[in-house]
Amino acid sequence: MRKLVLLVLVSIISCAVFAQKRAYLIHTDANIDRLKRLIEKNEEIQDAWQKQKDAADQLIDCDRFGAADCQVLGLVYRMTGDDQYAEAIKKVLLDQVKKTTWEGSELLSRTPSWQGGLGVAHNSFFLSIGFDCAYNYLTPSERQEVAEGLARLGVQPQMHDWLNADTNIHTFDTMGHNWWSACVYIAGFTSLAIRNEVPEAERWLKEIEATAPEWFNYAGDLLQNKIPTFDRNGGFWESINYANFGVSQYLIFRLALNNVMPKFKQNDLPILDKVTDFFISTTYNVKDGKPMSVNFGDGHIDRNGNACAVLLWNLGYRKDRYAWYINQVAQGDDKEGLQLGTANGLILYPELPKLVDDYKPDLGKSFIYPDMGWATMRNSWSDNATMLAVKSGLTWNHAHADAGSYILFHKGKNLIIDSGNSSYGNPLYTEYYCQSEAHNVVLFNGEGESRKSPYFGSVNHASIHNLVDGCKFKYVLANATGPYSQNLDRNYRSFLWVGNVILVIDDLLAREAGKFEWLLHYNGESKRRGLDLSVKQEDAEVLVRPLYPETFPNGGLPHDFPEKMTLEERWGYEDHHPENRLPYWSVSHFEKTDRSKFITAIILKDEENKDNLPEVERFDGKDYLGVRITQNGETTEVYFNLLADGRIKHRNSIINMNGWETDAYLTAITFKEGAELNKADNIRDLFMTHGSYLRRDGQVLIHALSKYTAEIENFGQSPQMIFEGQSGVYLSVYNKNPAKSILVNDSRVDGDYDSELKLTKIKID
Repeated sequence: MRKLVLLVLVSIISCAVFAQKRAYLIHTDANIDRLKRLIEKNEEIQDAWQKQKDAADQLIDCDRFGAADCQVLGLVYRMTGDDQYAEAIKKVLLDQVKKTTWEGSELLSRTPSWQGGLGVAHNSFFLSIGFDCAYNYLTPSERQEVAEGLARLGVQPQMHDWLNADTNIHTFDTMGHNWWSACVYIAGFTSLAIRNEVPEAERWLKEIEATAPEWFNYAGDLLQNKIPTFDRNGGFWESINYANFGVSQYLIFRLALNNVMPKFKQNDLPILDKVTDFFISTTYNVKDGKPMSVNFGDGHIDRNGNACAVLLWNLGYRKDRYAWYINQVAQGDDKEGLQLGTANGLILYPELPKLVDDYKPDLGKSFIYPDMGWATMRNSWSDNATMLAVKSGLTWNHAHADAGSYILFHKGKNLIIDSGNSSYGNPLYTEYYCQSEAHNVVLFNGEGESRKSPYFGSVNHASIHNLVDGCKFKYVLANATGPYSQNLDRNYRSFLWVGNVILVIDDLLAREAGKFEWLLHYNGESKRRGLDLSVKQEDAEVLVRPLYPETFPNGGLPHDFPEKMTLEERWGYEDHHPENRLPYWSVSHFEKTDRSKFITAIILKDEENKDNLPEVERFDGKDYLGVRITQNGETTEVYFNLLADGRIKHRNSIINMNGWETDAYLTAITFKEGAELNKADNIRDLFMTHGSYLRRDGQVLIHALSKYTAEIENFGQSPQMIFEGQSGVYLSVYNKNPAKSILVNDSRVDGDYDSELKLTKIKID
């Protein structure tokens, strides 16, 4: 009887242990149930699931498996419960843990030897998923064998190289960018998988989780020429695809830790609230086509932030614009494996809210990342709109020698392009793709940044400033002087976007006389037609028109007009295809000089204006250059104050330009077409940058004691202002009618109205 009771008790205990539920890393019961629901009601997801099932069946039929196959085998096993998939996973696991290392010979042969790198991280991730999904299929002894192998080959090499105080060889300023998160946080992911079998695993994962704030908050290194890894606004300087890879490796660990140990209090990281918006801001949406991304540096036009957006959604970072973005980028194969064409993408694909058909993100249309030197501006969130992206920041490693460069998307095409990159093993990667000539920059005597900068880093980084995102004017300033300082004392490039015209304004000063030129890389076809350089791909076209110091010859042969701008065709290499040559343009002026100003108009052609393009004409006077733009029933005059280019010491850059008195670097004034252009009361909209005042015929129009950048719409009536300047500024603005407040940066600011001077005076804090 006692034996019978004991047998029953043992059976009950055994059943209880067997019935204990596994807390899965990402293939949770909730995620499995959600995917099954989505398959029932969504044909797209149903098709994606069927492809994963077919792929798993094909692997079973071939009876040949690798570590990466654990992802699809794990998904299909968890979805179906069919033991043949778990048996396949077991074969992979038992085979892989018999190896002596998962790292490649290149890293192992370094001095000191790198025992843990991306090879270990990738293998460890794949096998951890397999182990987790097949956990209940494995016997206790098999679990122990595999878990100890994962610890020995997947976790301990990373702890040795990256974390342990007595052995680590890496810091945040060496391989501390995307490699850190891949190596360290995937070791944490694996520690979670083996937590039941390896006593040290919980200590490892706690140590790993504790590093997150330090990694995200890395502040740079002066002596190593490094900048912070993350911009204050959520950007990641290495490029879009490295941002997606690096951040997603942390997020997959954070999600798994949340699933397995929901009561574990993880570090609060405010930057995560901004990451998805970074990807949104750098994505260009194409009607009936794949979205494109800003591909500065070692980026790729087809990469995006899908993995980060999906993981953040699973972690509870949920806004309608994130759902919109995930829908935009959900299709295709993503290197990080979280799109619908992948196993992990399927299990994590969220149930998204249904948005209205014409949904647009609740964001502005322009973004600046001042710590890393990126900015984007667009005229609409609609598909096939126009988007300009500017880079003026770090040069090092994955960030190329491209200070002041820009790219342009228009009507669904990337017309003005970045040359991209090639495989790192190709000599052209270093000799061409990383160098200035592969980008849309200024050269002096054929030279750009130091050719050593992509390896050693730019000692003096470029920077970006003064973003304005107004209805009438968009503006940003790129300061590319630092990386050019071996030759240039000034290399400032302003972008002023007015309607269908983008002015690119180069302010250049060299240490000795020489030849300045600017480069233009493009897609499609390009040829000169009179004053313009056409860049055209299918039905998308822009016209690039040099205005200063001269124009192209308007007819005739270049030989007959040596004083005009010179156009020279050069040859580079195609993005990711160095076997293919591509032409690009150099535009220069014959004059050798130590100081030059290039002003170039990019005219955007669309269906509405193709037969009535904006009129763009130049005018100038003593110490200033002017551009007049007439379009859409309005005329805008743009003034470039030459006295404000640093040539005056201890005196303000005061100038009178056609009766407009100011000290501003750039001034732009919009009038109704046909109105008198010399009357203050005819001003509709006003833009100024790096100026303190504007006056006309004794009337103060705007005034402060320090210089600032401002755009004012509905000027003189009920003005609305975008303002960037120092805090605590007292600003006076012209108003015809008494008004004691002004809308500044979307907030109402109260002040006082002087009826005699017709000025509203406010304090901007």
